[in-house]
Amino acid sequence: MQDETDNAPQHQRFERTREFAHRAEEAGKGFFGKLIAKISRDNVALMAAGVAFYCFLSLVPLLAAVILTYGLIADPATVADHIRTIITVVPHDAAKLILDQLVAVVTASSGKTGFGLIVALVIAIYGATRASTAIMAALNVIYGQQDEGRGFIMGTFVSMGIIVGAVGVAVTGLLAATILGWLQTVLTDLGPVALIVIKIATWILAALLASAAIGGAYRFGPNRAPTGWQWISMGSGIATLLWLAATVGLGLYVSSFGNYNATYGSLSAVVVLLMWFYVSAYAILLGATINAVLWPQKHRRAMAAEARAQS
Repeated sequence: MQDETDNAPQHQRFERTREFAHRAEEAGKGFFGKLIAKISRDNVALMAAGVAFYCFLSLVPLLAAVILTYGLIADPATVADHIRTIITVVPHDAAKLILDQLVAVVTASSGKTGFGLIVALVIAIYGATRASTAIMAALNVIYGQQDEGRGFIMGTFVSMGIIVGAVGVAVTGLLAATILGWLQTVLTDLGPVALIVIKIATWILAALLASAAIGGAYRFGPNRAPTGWQWISMGSGIATLLWLAATVGLGLYVSSFGNYNATYGSLSAVVVLLMWFYVSAYAILLGATINAVLWPQKHRRAMAAEARAQS
């Protein structure tokens, strides 16, 4: 009799644990089912291809905006050297094409000062808005806002704001890359371990910058009611990890298995860059889709908590 009494609490805990596991399993099935259905319904892969194309068209204006902004405090040639440091995370062929464009932008920007520099910067930011406008349109679809609704002027303002934020993130990364480059020079005598630490720090920096940029796009891109700023959400965290994994994976595939030169010839670098833009865009839109699927659940929990607080 005593044994049955002692075992009762254990049995109850076991039953609660099993019930919780069952509910978690059912919730997981429901979540993944909704996620897959939404990816298919919203044509996320097709939207990612469109975003990648407009990012490709916006590459040169965006590089110009970064160089002109950083050029306010540094020489354009110095900016180019710092970009070379941080761009090592990009697949080699894509990085080569970006660096070729970088040289052209530095050459064109070297003579601009004062008011001419400001005008050139505004033009460059506006030229890069094709990428942010495409991202905004895709996020509106994912979050169920089929109509942009903000008007041309407000939409352009938000689009340029996203580019300004992206440029700010890039400049922050360049400043941090300068510090990493200095540390690499100082720590060279300490052997290969120090260089490995610097390489790891470069990837951590890339992850933090990507997470900040993705979080900003999720917050300001779609035309929906303000939801509060989140540095890290489930979607942005997964999108950042997927972006890092896709970048490394694409780089390894291109260098080890993909013979793009034989197939595309002189266009191979363009194809690799477009592929990198595509996997990056897909990761970002997939993260937004995850947030969109999770949001109704979070909203219901918040409403229930508010109702309990008022009762």
